[in-house]
Amino acid sequence: MNFSPQLMALGEYLAGEFDNREQAIAEPIWYVHLRLWQRPVNLFTEDSITFFAEQANVINLDQAYRQRIIRLRQGSDSDAIVEVQYYMPQEPGILKGAGQNPVLLNRLTPEQLDLLPGCILTVTSEKLAGDRYKFTASPLPETRCSFTYLGNSVNVSLGFTATATEFHSYDKGIDPATGKATWGAIMGPYRYTKRNQY
Repeated sequence: MNFSPQLMALGEYLAGEFDNREQAIAEPIWYVHLRLWQRPVNLFTEDSITFFAEQANVINLDQAYRQRIIRLRQGSDSDAIVEVQYYMPQEPGILKGAGQNPVLLNRLTPEQLDLLPGCILTVTSEKLAGDRYKFTASPLPETRCSFTYLGNSVNVSLGFTATATEFHSYDKGIDPATGKATWGAIMGPYRYTKRNQY
C-alpha cells in the first residue's frame, strides 16, 4: 500500500529514542527524567506503520513499563489524515526491556495483542518550513480509553504532538470515580527530545 507523505513523516517522527532531560532538570518536582523508546515493528504492515513503545525512569532503565503497541494508518475522513490505534500486549512482561533489546520483538504477532477499542486518536497536521510538519493527535469525541490491567480497571486520556525533533505526551491516568488525573501529564505534557532515530 502507498502511504501518504504525512503518514510516512509521522512514522519517521515517532520512531526513535527520546528523553525529557531538560524538562526534568528545570521542573524536578513535577517531571521525572524518563527515557521513551518507540521502535518500529513488523505488524499490520499491509496498511499501517506500527510501533512498540515503553518508557523507564533513567535511574532504573531496566525497569521499563507502559508497554504498548501504537498503530498508525490512513484516516477515514479528510479532517483526520492519520488514525492512531492502541493495543496492549497480552503478556507485557515478556516484552519488558524491548525498547533497549529489540530482538524481543522479533516473534511478536497480532494474536498476542489486545485491541483497546476506545483508545483511538485522530491526527491533524500543520505544515512547517520545507517538508516538515507538526502533528497533533487527539481522542475521538465521545470515546473513552479504558481497559483492565492486572485485574484493575484503567482509564487513560491519550494525546500527543510530534515534530521531527520533539515528542510531547499528554497521556494521563484518570481516576474513574472522580474523573481527575492521577499520573502522567498532570501539569502539562512530558516534553521529550529525540536522541536517536530508528
